[in-house]
Amino acid sequence: MYSLSELHAQLSAFRAKLAEATEHTNRAVELLDEARETIVTAFEQAEPWVPPELAVAEDRLRQDVDRLVAADDLVNGYQARL
Repeated sequence: MYSLSELHAQLSAFRAKLAEATEHTNRAVELLDEARETIVTAFEQAEPWVPPELAVAEDRLRQDVDRLVAADDLVNGYQARL
């Protein structure tokens, strides 16, 4: 069993990893946005073709960001109650 200070340290380390994962996921969303812009610019059509997988990947990454933020909120609330 962990002492209170050990538990706080473990939760802080976990929250740091959540923040890191959130940053990486946000960067992935940015890269997908850049890819979409590149595709649209390259084709310069009235209705450019964008792979449907791009939208699916972006949607899933945005959902992941939401989940990571929610997990951080939960851990933060739990840690505050300790």
